[in-house]
Amino acid sequence: MRLMAIDYGGKNVGIASTDEAGNFAIPRVVLPNDKDLLNTVSRLSDDWQIGRIIVGESLNYKNEPNPIDEEAKAFAESLRTLGKTVEFHPELMTSLEAQHIQGDIPMLDASAAALILKSYIDTNRA
Repeated sequence: MRLMAIDYGGKNVGIASTDEAGNFAIPRVVLPNDKDLLNTVSRLSDDWQIGRIIVGESLNYKNEPNPIDEEAKAFAESLRTLGKTVEFHPELMTSLEAQHIQGDIPMLDASAAALILKSYIDTNRA
């Protein structure tokens, strides 16, 4: 099953997906967080034949939700109303980790989404 991951941010939203077998996380696109976001993500999900969407759960070091987490959860609920299967997976500092690996690149948020997706795959593989 092909998976999609979302690194939800106030300005930009990173999107990653897996290969067809669901083994490898691939950074795909960075989208502006605007009025078209929901429809764009839904369309990409259909186009890429996504079976499950993983949304990064934004928590701090105390395992408490960050301010953006409420928006991310509302966005995930909107995806569910469109018939999408959505799960959450904890993410901590994925943007910083992606920046450390690749530098400050335009696809940084998509790379962060790929790190969320890789963690999800690794966690659920057992």
